[in-house]
Amino acid sequence: MHKTYLIVIGFLLLVIIAGSYKFIIQGSVVESEDGRMAIQLAAGERDLILDEMREFLATVQQITKGVAEEDMQLVAVSAKKVGMAAQQAVPATLVGKLPLAFKQLGFDTHKQFDQLALDAESLEDGSYSLEQLSHLMNNCVACHEAYRLDVSQK
Repeated sequence: MHKTYLIVIGFLLLVIIAGSYKFIIQGSVVESEDGRMAIQLAAGERDLILDEMREFLATVQQITKGVAEEDMQLVAVSAKKVGMAAQQAVPATLVGKLPLAFKQLGFDTHKQFDQLALDAESLEDGSYSLEQLSHLMNNCVACHEAYRLDVSQK
């Protein structure tokens, strides 16, 4: 009887470990024909991520406008809108489909926007904000080079 319990416990641990690996690290991805990892999502999930990316792009435009017009308040307000608070609306089911490296890039990007907002308010230095934005944009480039978003056929 004791051996049966150990076998069941061992099996359940393997299921938990496999599920954790799939949910936390791997996500729902397949290699695409263009060499990037294709993240498999439902249409609404894909739209949610694409909306977020468009928000990033609109924010970059507002930040560069703010720097050009020497309006650091515009820079700060714009960057803060897409900081860490913005990613709170992402459902856990979607997060589970995203590979760990994608999640790390996303979280880091939100954090960098928060830092840019704080520094824009406190330092009021447009050239420093542009340096931060340039560094932040490396995340965007890395993400778009490594991943694509596909609607899953399931």
